[in-house]
Amino acid sequence: MNLIILIVYFFYGLVFFIMGVTITLEVGRFPALGEARVLRPLAVFGFAHGLHEWVELILLLGYGEEPTMYSWWSLGRLALLALSFASLIAYGVQILRPPRGLAAADAYVGGGMLVLYVVVVLFAQAILLPNPADMVWIADALARYILAVPGSLLAVFGLHQQVVQARQNHRHQLGHSLRWAILGFALYGGSQIFVPQAPFLPAAIVNAAVFSRLVGVPIQVVRTIAAVVFTLALIRAIQVVEKERQQQLAAAQQARLEALQQVQDELVKREELRQELLRRIVIAQEEERARIARELHDELAQLLTSFTLDVATLKTHVGDDPACAEILPRLQDHGRQISKRLYRLVHDLRPAQLDDLGLVAAVQHLVAEARRNFGLQVSLEVEGSPRRLDPLVETVCYRVTQEALTNIARYAQTDQAEVSFAFREQAVEMNIRDQGVGFSPDAQGESAWRFGIAGMQERVRSVGGDFHLSSTPGEGTRIRVIIPDIKRSTE
Repeated sequence: MNLIILIVYFFYGLVFFIMGVTITLEVGRFPALGEARVLRPLAVFGFAHGLHEWVELILLLGYGEEPTMYSWWSLGRLALLALSFASLIAYGVQILRPPRGLAAADAYVGGGMLVLYVVVVLFAQAILLPNPADMVWIADALARYILAVPGSLLAVFGLHQQVVQARQNHRHQLGHSLRWAILGFALYGGSQIFVPQAPFLPAAIVNAAVFSRLVGVPIQVVRTIAAVVFTLALIRAIQVVEKERQQQLAAAQQARLEALQQVQDELVKREELRQELLRRIVIAQEEERARIARELHDELAQLLTSFTLDVATLKTHVGDDPACAEILPRLQDHGRQISKRLYRLVHDLRPAQLDDLGLVAAVQHLVAEARRNFGLQVSLEVEGSPRRLDPLVETVCYRVTQEALTNIARYAQTDQAEVSFAFREQAVEMNIRDQGVGFSPDAQGESAWRFGIAGMQERVRSVGGDFHLSSTPGEGTRIRVIIPDIKRSTE
């Protein structure tokens, strides 16, 4: 046996087997060449045809049984040959099938062609009555005529369709690789007309032996070259599509990152807008409170003063009239009570100390009121050199302290509280503590004190500050606020 022929058969089978392995590994990763269902028949074609060539190599080496039609080795080789060509037909049917065509068209056509092949082989055996050794080559030749040539043509037409789609989508590298695959399958399909010599036309005239005498090389060399061409072309196409897929993934990832960045920027803008809105709400609220306080002080206070003077005048004119002796003192007492409550209301709306004397003086007055009105024992500590802050910052600090002391008096169940201010270089820090019953900040509910805490938190955020609350049941509560000094940060 010629060593070159043996090497050709070995590499011929190896090329197809490698094609089967490669396509199996890459199945489902390159949608431009078809879905996984389209590519599986091509992988089966590679495996089956590679094994067929190796079995034929074993028979040529004489390790198998005699090449009769009924030997297990021959039947296995023919079965592998027919299966490989039927798989090639199934591949061609799949890539030619319309997107909404019959899903199992490949199986029906491939299986039908296999049945047709078996019927023709049985018919040939019945008509020609060859000896068993000749029947092997007759079955081989019929497999190539009935299955290999149509399968190769279907693959060529299907790949041409893929080339057209690639050209329409401007995927020129993919189209170039597929054109080489078309060339390989066309060469492979054309080589299948050179079948083993058999006692019927055209196999008796156009066969592998005639080709070998005319060209000087076995037809298997041509088929090996064809297999190398379309295998390398398909691998190149896989690489091209994989590169495109990676580029698409990178583009999608970049688009996702840009979208996320856009969302992040939008959230930042919304947060800035929200803080600006909160700041304006706080300013508007304090301005409205100041306006109401001024109106109460300027109008109602004057009316109340006039009322008190009129009552005093009336008392002078009436003298000791028994009917008025009880009413006039009561009216004077009501006037004093109204005056006190009006003063308290005006102070709550907008404390004059905050505008005139600054934050520390206003908080000192607030602490004194908490001692007097709530019975709280509140200590006040000031660290650093007190200075005037931005009016809005002073207002926020004052309101947070006011709300915190009110919550302690209502909910903490303690009469001890601590308030401290620390004037840093670029910020002011405020701490309010109590040793009351505490609570769980994560607890669910809509208690009034929760809305008070939310209001404090929003006020602090409106001036760019940080609000921290820590509390544990039975261990009290601490509020820590740090607000940048707007005046110094802008200087």
